[in-house]
Amino acid sequence: MLNKAKDPLKQAASASSAAVAARLEVVTFKLGEEEYGIDIQKVQELRGYDAVTRIANAPDYIKGVVNLRGIIVPIIDMRIKFKLGDPTYDQFTVVIVLNIGGRVVGMVVDSVSDVITLTGEQIKPAPEMGSVLDADYLIGLGTLDERMLILVDIDRLMSSDDMGVIAKIAA
Repeated sequence: MLNKAKDPLKQAASASSAAVAARLEVVTFKLGEEEYGIDIQKVQELRGYDAVTRIANAPDYIKGVVNLRGIIVPIIDMRIKFKLGDPTYDQFTVVIVLNIGGRVVGMVVDSVSDVITLTGEQIKPAPEMGSVLDADYLIGLGTLDERMLILVDIDRLMSSDDMGVIAKIAA
């Protein structure tokens, strides 16, 4: 009889993931010609790109760190991370400040477009093919009228290896 009883934590988790699948609110941003989206709940704030303090021996995609109201925040340039060419920094360049697993990380993007809500019908599975992003980092593709958004699982993208490097720099 006990084996047939459902675990309330599993029920809550599946109900929660069903709710997320039904509606997803995302911040959309551009990297090169492509438009991406990340879960708005991971976004702490948006800032213009300012000069950073470089860290010796850091990977190229880690531009450096900034002091954000007393918190040292590593800044990652997503175009370098995704190998999308040489980044240019202008008045449209934005740093999306993320809070991931209690860590604050800044992510440099070309521009932020808007905030949109996608329904489950608007989110399609990511195709299995070679791409700039490993499919493990994708939630799927969002469709909104004529727009196609690459929906990024920011928690997975900032994987334990990357977060380990970030944690060392921020320490």
